Amino acid sequence: MKAAVLEYGKLKVKDMPEPEARAGEAVVELRTAGLNHRDLNIPNRWGNDKEALILGSDGAGVVTAVGEGVTNVAVGDEVIINPALRWFDNSPAPPQGFDILGMPDHGTFAEKIAISAEQLEKKPAHLSWDEAGVMGLAMLTGYRALITKGEVKEGDTVFIPGAGSGVATYLIQFAKQAGARVIVTSRSEEKQKHALELGADRAIDTNSDWQQELAGETVDLVIESIGRATFNRSLDVLKKGGRIVVFGATTEDTVDFDLRKFFYGQYQLFGSTMGSRDEFRAALKLIADHELHSAVDRTFALDELEEAFAYLKEGKQFGKLAFKL
Repeated sequence: MKAAVLEYGKLKVKDMPEPEARAGEAVVELRTAGLNHRDLNIPNRWGNDKEALILGSDGAGVVTAVGEGVTNVAVGDEVIINPALRWFDNSPAPPQGFDILGMPDHGTFAEKIAISAEQLEKKPAHLSWDEAGVMGLAMLTGYRALITKGEVKEGDTVFIPGAGSGVATYLIQFAKQAGARVIVTSRSEEKQKHALELGADRAIDTNSDWQQELAGETVDLVIESIGRATFNRSLDVLKKGGRIVVFGATTEDTVDFDLRKFFYGQYQLFGSTMGSRDEFRAALKLIADHELHSAVDRTFALDELEEAFAYLKEGKQFGKLAFKL
């Protein structure tokens, strides 16, 4: 089968053996896979001396085979892959043995994947294959950060720096379903416009003076993923006693901030990453019940691997990128 792999430090498309379903597993013939920033970082983490690893965390497709003991899915089922491996019950942090699909396990940038049937959920009927195939990692990350950790509630004002990320597009929709007011930032006027169309109440320029722009707002919750470039600016607009949840760092990982100011302000700081199967199912139910959609910016053929990676690295997309398989 055709697959996109990292092999001895090089990205390439090559033929790989077709997978077979062992006990407890299912084979999924993938229709679409989603590209994430995580995929950009794996070449640095995997090393230059290892054999082919199929990349990709997100995907959706049709079950074509099931192994012994599988009862939750059957041949012909349309499914979404949960990329949070072996984290089933909601807990304060991931359990021992947790990994994200796509390293060290083979991922979704292939025509087929064999995976534990416990990682599969039924695709909501209203979603297209493109929408379903890109949602797993970003949807789950956004749900846990906003709802489990952030405890968003009706009437809250939620501030989200970086409106164009895949996670942000789910954050906007989930926050609106919770009855919150949503404010986002972007340097791009086009991305600001898309965020407003998706449901955001306000969109401001990332390069503007946030304290001045938001002088009339009371920000209850900040969802941060950018890092050093925005962390202190986000803290400056958060109300005293407010909550800030950090799930990523697309700029530098380390941040300096004023501890005295922080504890006098009684701020609450939470870390978050991915989520449990309980949360994955709750997020899917929310999407199905309210017929929410993924924001898909562009789709690529698998042979356009390098072009897709370059496009993601440029950061011009609003929402998610997909591979058609």
